[in-house]
This record gives sequence, C-alpha cells and structure tokens, in this order.
Amino acid sequence: MVLCIGIIYFLYILAKVYISIMEIGYVSKAKNMTPVILPPKEYLEAAQYRISSERINILNSLFDYVLFIFWVGFGLRWLNNIIQIDNELLKSVIYVDLFITINYIFSLPFEIYSKFYLDKKYGFSNITMKIFAQDLIKTAIMFYIVGSSIIYAISYIIQTFDMWWIWGFVFIFAIILIINLIYPTFIAPLFNKFIPLENDDLKESIENLMQKAGLKSSGIFTMDASKRDNRLNAYFGGLGSSKRVVLFDTLIKKLNKNELLAVLGHELGHFKHKDIIKNIFIMGLLIFLMFAIFGNLPVQLFGAFGLEKTPYMQIVFFLLLSPIVAFIFMPIMGLLSRSNEYAADEYGSECESPSTLASALKKLATENKSFPRSHPIYIFFYFTHPPLIKRLEKLGMKVD
Repeated sequence: MVLCIGIIYFLYILAKVYISIMEIGYVSKAKNMTPVILPPKEYLEAAQYRISSERINILNSLFDYVLFIFWVGFGLRWLNNIIQIDNELLKSVIYVDLFITINYIFSLPFEIYSKFYLDKKYGFSNITMKIFAQDLIKTAIMFYIVGSSIIYAISYIIQTFDMWWIWGFVFIFAIILIINLIYPTFIAPLFNKFIPLENDDLKESIENLMQKAGLKSSGIFTMDASKRDNRLNAYFGGLGSSKRVVLFDTLIKKLNKNELLAVLGHELGHFKHKDIIKNIFIMGLLIFLMFAIFGNLPVQLFGAFGLEKTPYMQIVFFLLLSPIVAFIFMPIMGLLSRSNEYAADEYGSECESPSTLASALKKLATENKSFPRSHPIYIFFYFTHPPLIKRLEKLGMKVD
C-alpha cells in the first residue's frame, strides 16, 4: 500500500515535469517564429518569461516530491512524537498548523525568487520587502485565527460523526461561500486600498453596462495593484449584495475607455451566463469527491505508514494527496472554462465591438507578457482561457 501511494505521487510529479518540459521545448522553438499578436520585442520577452517560469515550476515540482517523501517516510511520525498533548482536538490544530507552516517555510524561497527576481527582471513586480513582510504577517494572523478554527471544527466533525466526510464537505463548502461573500469588503481591503472610481463618465458607462446585464453591485472601485505588480486585471468580486466591480489602477492607465468597457463586458458575460454559479457548483462537486475519497481511506493505509487514523492525520493526508485528484480533473474543468470564455468574449464584443475587445486583449497580452503560443498538452491541462490566437480568430480578427 505504501509503495502504491508512492508510485501514484511519483507519476503525478512526473506528469507535471513532463508537461513543463514539453512547454519549454515548444516555446523555445516558437520564439524564433514570426511574432504574432505581440510586438517582436515583447514576443521574445514573453517567451523567455514563460520558459523561466516553467523551469521554476519543474524545480518546485521536484522539491514537492522530496517534501512528500520526507513527510511519509519520517516527518509525519516525527511531528506526531514531538506534540505530546492529550486533548486530541487541540493536538489536531497544532499538528496541522505546524504541518502547513513547515511546508510554507520550505516553499518560501521559490516565492521570494519569483517575486523579487524573476518578476522584477521582466518588469512585473514592484513589491518591496516591507510590503512582502506585511502581507506575510497579515496572512499568518488570518491563518492561525481563522484557519485554526476551521481545523478544530473539521477535527470535531471527524471525531463525532461516522460519515464525517459528508458533514465536513457541507461545512467547508459553507466556509468557501462565506469567504466569497466577505472577500471584497473585509479580506481584500486588508491588503489593498480600494477607492470609488473618480471618473464620472467611465463610472456612468460601467453602470449602464451593468444595468443592461441585470447586475447590481455595491460600487465600482479602483485598487492600488501597482504597489505590488504591473499586470493588468479587473474583476467582479463577492456574492449577493457584496458584489463590487474592481479595476486595477494598472488597467485604467493602459486601456482606453472603450477597451475597458469591452473587458468589463466580457466579465459581465460570465455573470449573464451564470458562470459564477456554474463554477461554484463544479467546485462543490470536486470538493465533495475529495471528501468522499479521503473520508473513506482504510485504517490499514495509515497503519502501513506507522500512523493512526486520527482526525489530524486524515486532514494531513487530505492536504498531501488532494492535489493529485485536482490535477486529474483539471482538463475537464479547463475545457468547461474555455467554453465559458468564448461565450463571455461574444458578450463583451457585443457591449462594444469585436475589434475593441480584440484590441484590449492584445494590450492585456502585451502588458502581462502572455506568450501567444503553447504546447497542446500544456493547454489541455493548464489553460482556463482559450489561447489568445483562438480567441481573436473567434472574434473574426486576422492574427498577425
């Protein structure tokens, strides 16, 4: 049984590494082709950024495998031995908190390298060590307060109910909905400054778009995204009455009014087609499947690793192995998501025009250094949006 789990995890890591290697090889050749969509300089930079990112992903995946071997071979028993607490619920909180903390500490060098070297090299990151430290402290406080409470509750559910995985799913899914509900008004403002959109003309145009789509929001805001990153984005956040429109300050600087409206029209297309509800439903199905799998692991599995089937050990096995389940279902979720994106593009083009949306998409790709070509297997597994070439062709644009 131990060997079986080890082989499954090895194949999972092997698949991720293989996909990254295929993407690196494909982009390395494609960067020498005639540039499309992006200007020549930006086309080459986007290719180099993709290659560098995938190399880091390979190292990260290999390190994940080493960390997995450490945990199942020694770490889980070691952590269990050093936490000598009789109260099982309290031990669950401390055990899982330490497990997650140790994993994060080991992964921190990759995050620091990406933000302070790779992203700065390609002109994305504006983050300072002070902001990074502040974000880290705020996230840690939220995790140790809210996260620990959730771990305690899940441990109690496991300890109390025979079919705990059903109640555990209901609890976690409810937490996810609550987080989505309070994110725009409570969580996001802890990290960024949000101010009401001051451009009255643009505000009125956006409100007209929302009225046509039947969307009611709690306001239209700009976010100071540029203090961390130069990428462009916009989103509709929240659920119910907490919904708000958020425009990155970088987006407002780079797109003209019509292009902005086309991008927001695309986002409104997701609302109009109820993609948010669909995504929540699909996410719920995946989480339910995970709870069904990891809630019914045989006691012999834990025994094979020299462990007991305790609440905290079941949670840790969920955290260790659930990425494999998510990876298997990624192509299905990606396929559905890409289909939704085409429909949202169609709606966005109707809000302005196909050429306006196409112009906005090209600017987004240029500023975000999104390389327009990718290996089919990479698209199959990782792309939630269709390749930009396909999106522009769908809009009736000639790609050059």
